[in-house]
Amino acid sequence: MKIAFLSVLFANLIMSCTSQIEKEKQEDMAFVDSLLNKMTLAEKVGQMTQIDHRFMNEIDDISKFHLGSLLAGGGGGPKPNTAESWINMYDSYQEEALKSRLGIPLLFGIDAVHGHNNLVGATIFPHNIGLGATRDSDLVERVSKATALEVAATGIDWNFAPCVAVPRDIRWGRTYEGFSEDPEVVKALGRAAVIGYQSTQLDNPNHVLACAKHFIGDGGTTMYTGDNNWLIDRGDTQIDEETLRKIHLPGYLEAIDAGVATIMASFNSWNGVKVHGSKYLLTDLLKTELGFEGFVISDWAGIDEIPGDYKSDIITSINAGVDMVMVPGAAIWGLQPFENFVSLLIESVEEGSIPQSRIDDAVRRILLVKKQYGLWERPFTDRSLKGHIGSQKHREIAREAVAKSQVLLKNDGVLPLKKSGQKIIVAGRGAKDIGMQCGGWTIEWQGELGEVTVGTTMLSAIKSTVDNPNLVHYSPDGTDGDGDVAVIFIGEEPYAEGEGDRENLELSKDDLTVIQNIQRRNIPIVVVLLTGRPLIITEHVNDWNAVVAAWLPGTEGQGVSDVLFGDYNPTGRLSFSWPKFMNQVPVSPEDDHLFEFGYGLSY
Repeated sequence: MKIAFLSVLFANLIMSCTSQIEKEKQEDMAFVDSLLNKMTLAEKVGQMTQIDHRFMNEIDDISKFHLGSLLAGGGGGPKPNTAESWINMYDSYQEEALKSRLGIPLLFGIDAVHGHNNLVGATIFPHNIGLGATRDSDLVERVSKATALEVAATGIDWNFAPCVAVPRDIRWGRTYEGFSEDPEVVKALGRAAVIGYQSTQLDNPNHVLACAKHFIGDGGTTMYTGDNNWLIDRGDTQIDEETLRKIHLPGYLEAIDAGVATIMASFNSWNGVKVHGSKYLLTDLLKTELGFEGFVISDWAGIDEIPGDYKSDIITSINAGVDMVMVPGAAIWGLQPFENFVSLLIESVEEGSIPQSRIDDAVRRILLVKKQYGLWERPFTDRSLKGHIGSQKHREIAREAVAKSQVLLKNDGVLPLKKSGQKIIVAGRGAKDIGMQCGGWTIEWQGELGEVTVGTTMLSAIKSTVDNPNLVHYSPDGTDGDGDVAVIFIGEEPYAEGEGDRENLELSKDDLTVIQNIQRRNIPIVVVLLTGRPLIITEHVNDWNAVVAAWLPGTEGQGVSDVLFGDYNPTGRLSFSWPKFMNQVPVSPEDDHLFEFGYGLSY
């Protein structure tokens, strides 16, 4: 009887909560519809327009054109690049938006794909390829929550993340943005990221709007079909629909189920048709079949790549289901100025090429997300949050993420290293380079080498771990120093998107030279790979005593040292197959790889 009573009570509680949620949704819809009925066509078009803040003529462009959104593209932050500058910039833009006739606040978006990676001094977490190796949904949720808090502390309310692509060809320059080649791993970790960024309620303070990207098939593009003179990025995904749904759709199903507010259309084509112009994918599949109720944002000038002139690009993309267009307004970069987009969109509606109903649907979706997020109630930065940026608590989470992401590929007993009595040579270009260990999308779009932000280098981490740092000798090229063991940090220089497309993933001559210099000493060698994807090491790995895939760990190099010295017993497992040879790329389950998917050693 007691159990039955509790069951009834619980059921009533659920019904009450559901009823309250539905009531709030209806109230939000009534607010949005009332606002929509007051809007002119120009005001509606403004809400559908997102431009990079750098390409405004004057700040009053925001109110003059009724802009719905701004963004800061990679490396597009204020000068100086401080939290205070970000906060002041955001608040000034929001003040201008509220001056418009209807006082509609704007959304400001940013690519914070591994921490607030555009801000100097923020915590930079491992890129997704490293998080994929952890298989730890709780950790990914905590990483995303910490990122959201640091982003929100600078006023920003919208993060273009997580990437739920399923990279199938590691030659793609965005491989490291994916959690795994396996859709099941992507599903689990993508969901965790959405919840971490956004929370389960959109109006939860100290969180940001999430954006699942890039819909759909960007990880499956075919080599040598890339646009913009790139090899594979923005290329053609040449697969049947069954494969598209099996491999590339599950991440979006989970993201939608988790309540993701926005989804970004992908640059790629699917069997020759640009996704930005595909009504079947953006409307029939995403919005109708999957029931996505948020809004679709284009990628950077993504509509421009649809065949035809710019006006036809606008007509095709909006009719296909794009709700907000990242213009971005960079006439100086050879792209369309945002004024052209606004005028041509208005003209297309007035002449009937785009139905008014499609405009109303897009604007309704945008306004509803803004309302549900609480933007009218909280339009300005909560300046009390600034102390969370780069906080010790967040750096500890990052250190944990780094340690758990390390994959021990080989060990003949040289690891873990000894903290006392062992002379250690530290070599390689990655040993003392924050920029290299962070990778692309760090301060600048493509990333940069050097001291780009605040963090702990590999060399500093090792020196702080041993009892006597004087026993650690740093030799960048491996030509000097005396040691009992050498730890060599090599890998890839920073890159992002198409700039990172590669035909050949073998080690560089400079890296091989460093190793050869160390080998002349006839001492054990530990190779640590700082990389956004597996590299071809088959010819060399037998000459190394231990190999660690450290991926792109971010600012907290101490997490790598934790594994090297045994303070953390490695638990990372490959979320990508590691090929023996380049002819095994793209991945095939039938191949005999150097290290199989899921491989990883422990002590």
